[in-house]
Amino acid sequence: MNSTSRQTVLIFVLALGLTTPSYGQDWSKIQVRTFPIVDNVYALAGGGGNIGVFVGDDGVLLIDAGYTELSEKTVNAVRAVSKAPIRYVVNTHWHFDHVGGNEALAKTGAIIVGHDNVRTLMSEERFITVIDQQISPSPTVALPVITFPDSLTFNFNGDEVRVLHVESAHTSSDSIVYLKKANLVHVGDIMFNGMYPFIDVNADGSIDGLVAAHDKVLALVDDKTKIIPGHGPLADAAGVRAYRDMLATVRDRVRTMITQGKSRDEIIAAKPTKEYDAKWGQSWLDPDTWTGLVYDGMKK
Repeated sequence: MNSTSRQTVLIFVLALGLTTPSYGQDWSKIQVRTFPIVDNVYALAGGGGNIGVFVGDDGVLLIDAGYTELSEKTVNAVRAVSKAPIRYVVNTHWHFDHVGGNEALAKTGAIIVGHDNVRTLMSEERFITVIDQQISPSPTVALPVITFPDSLTFNFNGDEVRVLHVESAHTSSDSIVYLKKANLVHVGDIMFNGMYPFIDVNADGSIDGLVAAHDKVLALVDDKTKIIPGHGPLADAAGVRAYRDMLATVRDRVRTMITQGKSRDEIIAAKPTKEYDAKWGQSWLDPDTWTGLVYDGMKK
């Protein structure tokens, strides 16, 4: 990793506290910060998920839209790096900290794009158990106008932008976004870098899907690829590989105990994540809660 990449990672680490999921925030105090990643690609980090910003002669393509309450700050941050029109917003999945800005951006003329299930889940009354929150249906203007079942390609700003669905991972609506020429991938919430990943079991998320999604990412990347996670600092192929191996190890341990007839409480008490907790279990999702989500997804 060169000095520029190290500096970018360090800045992301310093901003990590602002890129983890947060609820009940004082929105006036949240800053949306801009980080140059490579060439004409930036990341915005603040409240909610990391937003990818791809700028060029064709306009601006955003990957995710952040919270509703930060829409004005998001647009201002984009305008600071490009005055070109925001033409597309690609949602990596349906959660409100990634699609909340859709409405404001759509009203500026941006076309919202997402997997078929992004539109479906945003259109429904939903409940997210781990944060004990009821989610109301989104207004029609905020819903993806263009949807796809498996993949979609943009030929945009001189690059090939591939949007690839990954099944039943963080949710049933996840996609990764690969910029081929820039050699960059935004992986959405299949990766919470530095944290255990939230598995939205109510939206058909599962650890099996998360492992398969990381395998799909690893098939695309090389040692020079820049990887923007849904939350947390910039990642690289080695980091994704380590994260994937952790997921697979915990999955296999939990599956073995389920096969042995152990209950949810017994599996949590067995601490299948123990050696990983110091690295990934110190954020908003504690090891016992995460183990319970792994179990719930596998049983479902």
